Amino acid sequence: MSDPSLSSAPLWTLEGLRGADPVLGIALLIIIAVVAGEAVRRWTRLPRACGHMLVGVIASPLALRLLERTDLDPWKPLLDLAVGVLVFELGARIRPRWLFDNPALALQSLAEALFAAAAVTGSLIVLGAAPMSAALAGAVAMATSPIITMSAMHEWQPRGQVTERLLMMTALNSVFAVLALKAWRVIATADAPIRAEWLPALANAVYVLCGSFLLGAVLGLALTYLSRPMRRTMASAVLQIGLLVLGALLATQWTLSSLLALLVAGMVARERMGHGLTIEPQLGTAGASLTVLLFVSLGLVSTVENLLGLWPWVLAIIVARMVGKGIAVAALARPSGLGWRQAFGLLLALQPMAQSALLLGASTYGWPADAPLVDAGVLQALLIAVTLMQFSGPVWALVALRHVAQEIPTRN
Repeated sequence: MSDPSLSSAPLWTLEGLRGADPVLGIALLIIIAVVAGEAVRRWTRLPRACGHMLVGVIASPLALRLLERTDLDPWKPLLDLAVGVLVFELGARIRPRWLFDNPALALQSLAEALFAAAAVTGSLIVLGAAPMSAALAGAVAMATSPIITMSAMHEWQPRGQVTERLLMMTALNSVFAVLALKAWRVIATADAPIRAEWLPALANAVYVLCGSFLLGAVLGLALTYLSRPMRRTMASAVLQIGLLVLGALLATQWTLSSLLALLVAGMVARERMGHGLTIEPQLGTAGASLTVLLFVSLGLVSTVENLLGLWPWVLAIIVARMVGKGIAVAALARPSGLGWRQAFGLLLALQPMAQSALLLGASTYGWPADAPLVDAGVLQALLIAVTLMQFSGPVWALVALRHVAQEIPTRN
């Protein structure tokens, strides 16, 4: 963003903004995003997150090019922490024992992820995509965005069967996506010209998965025991954020999955502490600021480049994913205790796609360089599909939870 030829231009001009320091630029975007989010909420009744992402899109290379995507790389640890905060809260909100009490729900959660992956993979292969590239898109298609889901929980505070199942399925399909991406990397390495590398790739996948679950369990237990003397105090919130920072740093240092570790940490803490675990709203003002920064960043990394040329693949990803999840949700709706209207609401709420499984596993926002075996066209189609479903995600969630499932209180 910092161009020496533009540095002398006044800051309030377009040239001055382009030549400003990226840190200053992102700080200004956060302020503008907060104002824009409130304006969108008041004037259109749409979710605030739409306004936050819109500011990022306007500042991105898609529009004014005030910031480049690479300008976000120094912020990535902080953005990973923002995702981790939301993922931890997601894990703390679900009840794993529900899956044992309702086996049909457990099967439905697995089926909606697998059917979506199979439908996307198959549709792309039919359209001529390479099988391994199609499989990567299928793995990403499993996940519902935990960012969009938790943003909906914070803004509208919905209550009901659809809300609880949405939280459960978002957590599970995010885990399934991470597992599928690790499996994909092992298989892709085995199919590579240097086949001898598949064993180290398999060992690394096992290390990442087992290590992430173990780290998450240790963090959850640490929170359980350390918070006993300070429950329902300000110190409890400080302890939570401190442990999340520690967990995110350790996961990065040990090349583990922050998403898995912090999700497991939330689940373990909830299981051990029950109602004694109090999650501060967005973990306080700092958490709210991180969430705004995160949505602005999602807008900045959005892309619709070559949409006209890739629209068949983009449409196939979006439609096939919806059909796959729809078949699984509908087939097991009644056995799992869900009405048809509720099932339709759940299907709509599951539509926002997620980049989190990808971004938390990459070192920079240029993560496609980490997947050299993927066809560039399929990869770009996947990014466009994620952009479209992520940007519209808050609206999908609002329609599903308010107008279909009717689980949002009228005061919201």
